[in-house]
Amino acid sequence: MQPISVTILTGFLGAGKTTLLRHILHEEHGQKIAVIENEFGEVPIDDEIIGDRATQIKTLSNGCICCSRSSELEDALLDLCENLDSGKIDFDRLVIECTGMADPGPITQTFFSNEKLCERYVLDGIITLVDAVHAQQQLDQFTIAQAQIGYADRILLTKTDVEPDNEALLARLQRINAKAPVYKVINGDIDMNLLFNVGGFMLDDNVEISKPLFRFAPKQQNDIQSLVITMDKPVEISAISRAMETLLLSYADNMLRYKGLLWIKDEPRRLLFQGVQRLYSADFDREWREDDVKQSVLIFIGMQLPEQEIRNAFATLTA
Repeated sequence: MQPISVTILTGFLGAGKTTLLRHILHEEHGQKIAVIENEFGEVPIDDEIIGDRATQIKTLSNGCICCSRSSELEDALLDLCENLDSGKIDFDRLVIECTGMADPGPITQTFFSNEKLCERYVLDGIITLVDAVHAQQQLDQFTIAQAQIGYADRILLTKTDVEPDNEALLARLQRINAKAPVYKVINGDIDMNLLFNVGGFMLDDNVEISKPLFRFAPKQQNDIQSLVITMDKPVEISAISRAMETLLLSYADNMLRYKGLLWIKDEPRRLLFQGVQRLYSADFDREWREDDVKQSVLIFIGMQLPEQEIRNAFATLTA
């Protein structure tokens, strides 16, 4: 049975998530899309805004899809599977629209921590929308706005028609998340190929990491930031495991997402790994090619990352 591909839409209040969702549901892409949305209010106003093109819109009652103490999201996901299996509904893909104040972390971990959900769903990617007009102020005031960017596989910069001067914001976004490409979007109009089949949580052939832009930035800066580690010598797989376990034991809550491609000693294949906070996985990929640059590349995105501790943990592996 083919797993259902899941896309998470996140972004701070007013970033344009509902506008994008409306575009997705009305675009002629030939897919049947189920939607789980959540609201702060008791009245699901987005039902009328979005329209009836979704196979199912399930509004969660507690207004907090990200609540780690609630099983309501799991229940909604299981209900969708039951309705799909019984023929009551039919859909190809699931989109979860988060409220503007939601932390994507617990939502993401839902798809790794429940065995049944792991079988039926595959997390394709996290799409974060950023309001070009208000983002700088939001990022200064709310760590959750930075966290939403930190988790992203794709960043969509909205309202650039209103605020076309966004070079400083783009530089800041890249300092927060060096692995997520940024696309400018006006009124939710974007090529669906940029949103779907992202493969953000698949152990794939490429670990794409943009070179960070080093520009002057005021000291207020970000609680969320990116850290890129490279190692030019092969490492023991057991040593990598010990280093990661040690880091996670002390700093798992700080490490939102991490991903890497590793050069393992006496192993002809590349090792790919990725994780979200305490949950991570690794698997061997293809063999190294003659034209490959043999090195390990790791990227960590997190809150108040212990940069020196992370660098030291991996520096000792190649000493």
